[in-house]
Amino acid sequence: MRTKWWVPYAFLALPLLAYSVWVIKPIVETFIISFTNWDGISKTFEFTGWENFKFLFQDHAFHIALLNNVKWLLGFTAVAVPIGLALAMLFNRQGVLANVCKSLIYLPMTLAFVVRAQMWSWILEPRHGVLNTFLSAIGLGALARPWLADPTLVTYALIAVALWGQIAYAMVLFLAGMKHVPLELVEAASVDGATAWQRFWYVILPMLRPAMVIAITISIIDSLRAFDIVYVMTRGGPFGSSNVLANYMYIQAFHNYRMGRGAAIAVIQFVITFSMISFYLRWVMREERGRGS
Repeated sequence: MRTKWWVPYAFLALPLLAYSVWVIKPIVETFIISFTNWDGISKTFEFTGWENFKFLFQDHAFHIALLNNVKWLLGFTAVAVPIGLALAMLFNRQGVLANVCKSLIYLPMTLAFVVRAQMWSWILEPRHGVLNTFLSAIGLGALARPWLADPTLVTYALIAVALWGQIAYAMVLFLAGMKHVPLELVEAASVDGATAWQRFWYVILPMLRPAMVIAITISIIDSLRAFDIVYVMTRGGPFGSSNVLANYMYIQAFHNYRMGRGAAIAVIQFVITFSMISFYLRWVMREERGRGS
């Protein structure tokens, strides 16, 4: 390798070229388009500076989409990750029953987002949907709601649908992380008189730190790029109340033919995602360095 120093670069050349063409180039082009008024059809476009961003920061529909993404973020990080961890702790054992339960919980992850969205559209249908029919059958008909037609409920209904799969994903990540937890440490803590909660908090959870970092990072990314479920189930309605940034970007770019505004939303989404992930990873690395010292 010392005499043939070019070998590693030769292996890296093709993937780096593909990454540059399919990732770096579109990102750069999106940043450029965000400063224009291009309609996506014309061969020429005019640079308008920060006008697209100024419009978005004054746009009520954009504010709703941004707030909904915050709700998605809280749902994915504060609900999906803890429940996924709890399920991993519960089913981290061998046996037919545990394997069947893990398979059933993970089953939603094998379905495409579009399939999941269509299934839940039928379940949440207000008049003949499974949920409202079930509530009426057990005497709780007063709780029946038009889940996807009520502006105050629709976003939470969509988040619940998305959590159906996200919890399973988090569970699998934590189950994989538990394979690296030495049983000797857990048994030693038990012999020393540690309770089940103390064993989890002081022994198991610190060992799951890498899995926790991955689970939270992926949850942040998935929450900020939510699109499929929103588009299939509500198209952002009613009255734009369930819009998220990705869906609003699609509407501006491909429905309203305002590629500049759509690109500006994509840029804002990229900056938010990159900033949050960077901040979280820096905080985690600082904690790790503090522990190491």
